[in-house]
Amino acid sequence: MNTEKMQAALLYGERDLRIGFVNKPQIDDDEVLVKIRAATTCGTDLKIFQRGYVNRVIALPTIFGHEWAGDVTEVGDDVSTMSNGMRVRAGNSAPCLRCRMCQKGRFNLCEDMLWLWGAYAEYIRVPARTILVNSQEIPENVTYEEAALAEPLACVLHGVEESDMALGDTVVIIGAGPIGLLHLLLAKRIGVEKTIMCDIAEERLIFAEKLGADATVNSSMTEPIDAIRALTNDKGADVVVEAIGLPATWKQSLKMVSKGGTVLEFGGCPPGSHIQVDAELLHYDEVTIMGTFHATPTHFKNALNLISSGTLNVKPLITKRMPLTRIKDAFTDLISSKSDLKIAIIP
Repeated sequence: MNTEKMQAALLYGERDLRIGFVNKPQIDDDEVLVKIRAATTCGTDLKIFQRGYVNRVIALPTIFGHEWAGDVTEVGDDVSTMSNGMRVRAGNSAPCLRCRMCQKGRFNLCEDMLWLWGAYAEYIRVPARTILVNSQEIPENVTYEEAALAEPLACVLHGVEESDMALGDTVVIIGAGPIGLLHLLLAKRIGVEKTIMCDIAEERLIFAEKLGADATVNSSMTEPIDAIRALTNDKGADVVVEAIGLPATWKQSLKMVSKGGTVLEFGGCPPGSHIQVDAELLHYDEVTIMGTFHATPTHFKNALNLISSGTLNVKPLITKRMPLTRIKDAFTDLISSKSDLKIAIIP
């Protein structure tokens, strides 16, 4: 039995996050052990911390966190693709490649997905399937913090691809948090004609302008639907991205889209949420309303490539760094602060 202990952040329930010591993971012959060098905070983790519920991929109590990068410290005898000291990152999911969804190429909807959580700790055990289908060596020019951000960027890549965002479009993004800002960065790289950010925090809107937003709307100071109509000559946007995850802003997004446009409901609402949709919007205006969930291994690979090539600069999204012992402070700060985006947790 493994008696060596490691420090970890254990989530027991709503706001019940504790630092404790658990057994350091032991690996099988087809696995590796990685020492975490940086784990970034995520909106999904924040929702779990705030709402007191977990989705189907987590059972409490647990070590949570899923955006990470680190160094391989132990390698199983049957692993040939990784070596001690290698700088790596891995996705928090690994599809089975066999089920009905995988056979359709919809790997993010795998019916037998292997989930990997536990980034808020000193070490993480990486299973064989994750090594095989969703892990990458980190290029020398990429920091651990940047590599950790490949996970949220992968999810945004998936959303942007499905929305068919294109050159010359007008794009509205509701929510100027990290996910909204990643959508902004990608939209600018695609070459859309106009990007408009909506948020209730002026500090975040100012930050969005620094990252290239063409216009901003403070929804706490002006009626956002009217503002968007005014900024688009009453036509609405070609693509509207909801990046918050509230029924109110989901409904709001439907009134900001143009004829023939797309509404991407990217932010996940609380369980049991419902919205009503005007049938005329779908039929006569041919508006597409869609959601996207998670990402595929290809998205993870492409996200890291976008970062390593310098195509997307994600460094500005890291606004604070904290040791693992202060992780509860980090989440409290994210709830109360209007300027904090991503906090890098350094074990």
